[in-house]
Amino acid sequence: MTNLPRSSFQPPLRMLMGPGPSDVHPRVLAAMARPTIGHLDPAFVGMMDEVKVLLQAAFRTGNALTLPISGPGSAGMECCFANLIEAGDTVIVCVNGVFGGRMKENAERCGAKVVLVEDEWGKPVDPAKAEAALKAHPGAKALAFVHAETSTGVASDADALCALARAHGALSIVDTVTSLGGIPVLLDQWGADGVYSGSQKCLSCAPGLSPVSFSERAVGVLRSRKTKVQSWFLDLSLLTAYWGGGAKRAYHHTAPVNALYGLHEVLLMLHEEGLEAAWARHGAMHDALKAGLEAMGLGLLVTPSARLPQLNAVLVPEGVDEAAIRAQLLARFGLEIGAGLGSLAGKVWRIGLMGQSATPKHVMACLGALESVLAGRVAAGAGPAAAARSLFG
Repeated sequence: MTNLPRSSFQPPLRMLMGPGPSDVHPRVLAAMARPTIGHLDPAFVGMMDEVKVLLQAAFRTGNALTLPISGPGSAGMECCFANLIEAGDTVIVCVNGVFGGRMKENAERCGAKVVLVEDEWGKPVDPAKAEAALKAHPGAKALAFVHAETSTGVASDADALCALARAHGALSIVDTVTSLGGIPVLLDQWGADGVYSGSQKCLSCAPGLSPVSFSERAVGVLRSRKTKVQSWFLDLSLLTAYWGGGAKRAYHHTAPVNALYGLHEVLLMLHEEGLEAAWARHGAMHDALKAGLEAMGLGLLVTPSARLPQLNAVLVPEGVDEAAIRAQLLARFGLEIGAGLGSLAGKVWRIGLMGQSATPKHVMACLGALESVLAGRVAAGAGPAAAARSLFG
């Protein structure tokens, strides 16, 4: 016990441009530093109702069962599967990256029979393959897919996939962890059933909360379960007694009070900016980053029609040690970008333009830093100049 710390932890100042978390606005940090009150305090209960309304607006839904799970996006994923899937159910899972694979794992742990629809990493889910799987497995309980695959930077057609699920009598389970706040997420228009997201990506809140939303159809499935939800903590029939409307709440768990202050603040900021404006901002920053990368001779993994503006998988030039470049960016510039995962490890950098990290300042700083650490391999000045033309004309 001689090596106990003697001072408070002081984190270094970073510019977060990886796959998450993203930079957190000082306004949100200030909100999280406000005095802690009880999780059943009438004032806090009033704020809970406001969080629900703000989340419904962000998800573009009227779903009554919309709330933040006390846990990261992975907890939201498990909440959707644990509540909607029972042992023996058939679940069709679309896998085109790491997080589709995690959906498969969750379905299997619920005791489901999993049917895989696999697409190449960096390609969107093929609706024709999903339709073929639904036809081959009539009575499938759910079709699960990732809207914005964080491991590759690819977007799949959520509208088409949800429509296919409905047409075949299946629920849709949708991962919107990287999409909410960055590109259109339209639950009611899609007819999505079980949807989860995360606080630390395009919402730019601190990590640790997972907004979820369930359609009336999904609520009907939950109410007609034959068995108990395997997770007590994530059982929505218990959580809704705490998060349900009105002043009287049944104690379930001690909610992360200060973290929820932060979520309330970021959702308020998103409302102030406007969803369409936020989507446009992410798109504009992506266009500028792309222009700069291409001027430097760097390519992107995903074809233009399926690219996520908020998560850019950049191809590592031949002969470059990608880990060494990331280490130099962090050490010299305080800039964090992400590595490739799975089959893309060592082959791509993942550059995030999410929430508060989707600004001209971030784009220009990232390109300038990349140019510095790749000196001799890219044209000097070309990247920032091209981005500036895109941003400022």
